[in-house]
Amino acid sequence: MTVTLEDIEAARARFDDPDIVRQTPIETNRSLSKMSGGDVHLKMEHLQRTGSFKTRGAYNKLKQEAEDGSDKHVVAASAGNHAQGVALAATTVGLDSTIVMPTNAPQAKIDATRSYGASVELHGANFGEAMSHAQAMAEEPGRLFVHAYDDPDIVAGQGTLGLEIYEQVPDVDTVLVPIGGGGLIGGISTALKSLDDSVRVVGVQAEMAATVPDSLNKGIPVDEDSPKTIADGIATGSISELTLGLIEEHVDEVVTVSDDEIAQSILTVLERAKQLIEGAGGASVAALLSDEIDVEGETVVPLLCGGNIDMSMLQTVLTHALTDRSQLLRLRIRIRDEPGEMGRISGIIGDKGANIRTVRHDRAVGDLHVGDAYLVFQVLTSGESHATNVIGAIEDAGYEVERVN
Repeated sequence: MTVTLEDIEAARARFDDPDIVRQTPIETNRSLSKMSGGDVHLKMEHLQRTGSFKTRGAYNKLKQEAEDGSDKHVVAASAGNHAQGVALAATTVGLDSTIVMPTNAPQAKIDATRSYGASVELHGANFGEAMSHAQAMAEEPGRLFVHAYDDPDIVAGQGTLGLEIYEQVPDVDTVLVPIGGGGLIGGISTALKSLDDSVRVVGVQAEMAATVPDSLNKGIPVDEDSPKTIADGIATGSISELTLGLIEEHVDEVVTVSDDEIAQSILTVLERAKQLIEGAGGASVAALLSDEIDVEGETVVPLLCGGNIDMSMLQTVLTHALTDRSQLLRLRIRIRDEPGEMGRISGIIGDKGANIRTVRHDRAVGDLHVGDAYLVFQVLTSGESHATNVIGAIEDAGYEVERVN
């Protein structure tokens, strides 16, 4: 199996309804350009109706099935975005669908998948277990399994993004593409390299779910049984022979980024581009801002491939990123357990312009003397300098302060 530029162009010709698949905009961003040294153009694929690129591949495949007279029941497995893409595409072409999702799939993605007309079954603790269950279901007569990435029609549909990027930014030097199962980068790299072999295509994986580097070294797809990353959209834990072959042929390099870097990138895009993205899209920006690649003086396009972040995950990301920036402090302060101490320390913090979110007493701690206690404050500041001033003021008042986050 392989995918060609002609396959990708044929896929785009099937996109006849902008309510299903639209050409998403590209926007320049001065802040990210200044941070990276390149001329940054963000490809806003998270603005698709389903919030990700996945509808492209699903619609390309299922429209052909419907045109050929198929009335099979569609089955797919997904951690979220593929689910929504298949559900919308199947309903649009008149096919019923069942999507198997891991039991820990974000509720927002479960609800969205159902809203597009699919039945949802929750099975397994991860994508691999959901996939196995879906494939077993698809063996029943009258079922059609739609793979998230191991399918030329799916890859060709995703590759239409490469055509759009090249048309919207014809002088592009580097494109940054997140990798889960490899269908997205396989399609995009095929399109771009066929149009202009000088365009550099860089794949990005979360380091705790990185299957591609080892697969490239060994020449065969290598699985990761328990991928762990906040970028759930690329936590597939596997690639296929099809996508590995396309990566080997067309992708210039693959880098990995940490969850810390992804969290910071989500917050940076929210602040600097006013766009809310999920971890997969954050991975491409994380690579842009990392030391892994050099884009100095280049025209570079990071792909924001999805915006379906679960609100509980967003809270986790924001808490982590604010802590890393010293905007969220947890301070443990040793006091004499006497009336007025909490009020006195609260006054010091308030006088420095910081905001107290929570406070609690800890008395059952082994290293405390009789009559002593700890006050644990969670405090919001404007950043490292402000945090240092707050801590210094408390210490100057005679208190022992420990920063515990």
